[in-house]
Amino acid sequence: MLSDYLDRPAFETIRPREQRAPIVFNSPHSGRDYPKRFLAQTRLDELSIRQSEDAFVDELFARAPHMGAPLLRAHFPRAYLDVNREPYELDQAMFSDMLPDNYNTSSPRVAAGLGTIAKIVAEKKPIYRTKLSLNDARMRIEGIYKPYHETLQRLLTETLNQFGVAVLIDCHSMPNLDKRGNASAPDIVLGDRFGSTCHPMITELADTLFTTAGLKVARNRPYAGGFTTKAYGQPNYNIHALQIEISRHLYMNEASLKKNDNFDQMKALIEQLVVLLMRIDLSELVDRKLAAE
Repeated sequence: MLSDYLDRPAFETIRPREQRAPIVFNSPHSGRDYPKRFLAQTRLDELSIRQSEDAFVDELFARAPHMGAPLLRAHFPRAYLDVNREPYELDQAMFSDMLPDNYNTSSPRVAAGLGTIAKIVAEKKPIYRTKLSLNDARMRIEGIYKPYHETLQRLLTETLNQFGVAVLIDCHSMPNLDKRGNASAPDIVLGDRFGSTCHPMITELADTLFTTAGLKVARNRPYAGGFTTKAYGQPNYNIHALQIEISRHLYMNEASLKKNDNFDQMKALIEQLVVLLMRIDLSELVDRKLAAE
């Protein structure tokens, strides 16, 4: 729901009473608190500006803390700030000031209009009426982006210290890839940067659950895992990261952004995934050499 002001923090960590397994869940794109000033800057209507939301993903994974795993979730929207990018991945054309030389202004994400501060939402609709100032970017990055990643890093470090291993599940949704009649389009995409960020046992567990439920599962195509998966997934240091993309048509109406009749079924399936992840023995993933150092 759009709001004229933010009446709660930009993000929150929902912690279990006791963390029972080395799993951390992260929902960075499901926020729907739109700052008043941002709404004044956009040329889009209230429904159009929400098209880049991973709507309701935080609700799909909401039971994780009750089962013993922390959940970090954003309340700010992806259209306002994307924490699944480098901190300064920005498009010079969007700003009235010259960006510093050390900013990444030429990445494929920036070229697509989807940098740390996005230029467009779905269907390539431009977001802003006018150019932004450098202070606009710095306010969002220094005030929200960096604290968000500091919080995520702290959760993983605490988990690693407690269990000797940590697993980050980065929770996302994606547009229905079957819109163009592609019958083989996946319902679920699991991204582990082609095996580099996550032990195959974890990826295989998720694949088996979704496949058994009758869903089409793909690995790393078209989504191999974004900045968060790449930055935090370091198996050599006992930290694993898996990105999960869920096709929105499975649980919501993509046009109206309302839950459909299958929402509860998909939520129950995600809860099964959480239970399985919480139950598996991850002690064998610990690099004994690293643990002894």
